Parts: sequence; structure tokens; C-alpha cells
Amino acid sequence: MAVLPDLTISPDPKLHAMLPEAIRASGTVRVATDVPYPPFEMFVKEGSTQITGIDYDLGQAIAARLGVTFRFEPQKFDGILPAVQAGKFDAVMSAMTDKKSRQKSVDFVDYLNAGPGWLVKKGNPENIALVTDVCGKPVGVQTGTNHQKLLQERQQLCKAKGLPSIEILAFSKDSEAQLALRSGKVIADYLDEVTAAYVAATADDGKTFSTVTGRPAVGEYSASPMGIGVSKDRPGLKEAIQAALQSLMDDGSYRKVLMKYQVPNIGIPKATVNGALD
Repeated sequence: MAVLPDLTISPDPKLHAMLPEAIRASGTVRVATDVPYPPFEMFVKEGSTQITGIDYDLGQAIAARLGVTFRFEPQKFDGILPAVQAGKFDAVMSAMTDKKSRQKSVDFVDYLNAGPGWLVKKGNPENIALVTDVCGKPVGVQTGTNHQKLLQERQQLCKAKGLPSIEILAFSKDSEAQLALRSGKVIADYLDEVTAAYVAATADDGKTFSTVTGRPAVGEYSASPMGIGVSKDRPGLKEAIQAALQSLMDDGSYRKVLMKYQVPNIGIPKATVNGALD
């Protein structure tokens, strides 16, 4: 199967045989994703329902290696894990951080590693250089994300310096947080550094936003990777996805997908399972 113009993935019968019988019979893995969260998941163009992005392309590559179809369906981020537990989906590919708390709901096949970043107005007019520079100010974040939890933890830094708390405004989609930043409702949006960089480079031809990254500005964070969440009610699916992903890492296909989006630095060499540190 042609995943990218220069990337064709051939199926592996041994890996296909690892899949749960029900998925082999249907030929389909139902995958939940929160769209848009570029460059991980986004629509091909405005008004389109066709999905593209890092997660989508990697998902298609894994599916091709397994000899099945990954059918991506939009789902609000904070409702993804409950939907998997309810049996609506078999897996999640949505730039989701592998966390110990989330492992109660799904098992993770880890596939990427990236830290948080700030999306700010062009030129960083608020001069955010340290994480405490946002104390007492309104910032945006997407509901239910690891970034929201990290922001809550940053409140202790404000308190330690005798500064007012960060005014955290949570939005159901990151695109809504970006609109709040445009309108001045928030001074910054706290999100994945890769997404921040992509939005800054592409929105209005790069004229509207800038990024601020690095631990002094975003605060300390653990090295928890992003994971493909796999339903615990699909025995064998986790192992099949892990083996397929590792084969793509080993033959260079995985890197080709990351290179398409100019983010080879977020790649990892080994597809681990439930590798979160906290």
C-alpha cells in the first residue's frame, strides 16, 4: 500500500496473524482521534472531512503492515478514553501522552516523544521567558490534556514566588484556544511544542504567532512519550501494533513519515509498551 508518494508498505502475514480474530475478520481497526491538532491530525483542507497528519500517516503505515485498515474517526479529546472503554473504538492515535493514570483505561504502544511549548502572539509581546512570567495572567489549554495537568502544577511556582495564580482557561479544542489568543482573551496557549511550531509557521503564512520553548519557559516535565492507546478488550492488538510499528522503525518507513512533517527529532528508536514514568 502506498502511504506516501515515496513510501509503499507491504503487509506481513505473520503480523496479520497476531491480530485478534474479530479484527482479522472485519479487516478494520476503529481509531479515535481529536481533529484538528496539527500536524498530528488535521483535515486536508477547510470544509473537508478527509484526515491527514503525522498520526494518520503513521496509522496508515501500521495498518498496511498489518494488512488491515485503520479507520480514523473524530472524537473530542476528553471523551476518547471513555469511548474506547465503551467499545466504540479499538485504539487511539491523537498525540496522547502515555501516563500511568491513563494506563488504567488503555495500554499504550509508545511511538513519539515531545515536550510542551507556548504559542504566543508574533514576537512574544508578553516577553514570556520563564514559566512564572504567566503568573496572574490568562492562558489557554485544551481540556483533558497532560498540558492542563502540567499548568495546574505550575501554580506552585507562582505561589512560591508570592505571585498570583495563573488564570487557566480550558477549551474543548486547541483551535478554540488559538482563537482566544488571536482575540486577546489569553496571552498564550500551552500545548505540544511540535503543534505550536507548526501553527506558528503555517497560520496566516507565519505572520500571527510565535513559539516559546525550553524548560525555563515551559517548566519541568517528565519524559513521558506519546502512545497509541489500545483497548484492553482486544487481546493481541497491542502486541500486533507494537510489532508492526517496530518493523517500520527498523526499515526506515517511520522516519520517512516524520520527515514529511519535518519533525524527525521527536522520533524514538524502540516501540515500547506503557513506558510512562508517572
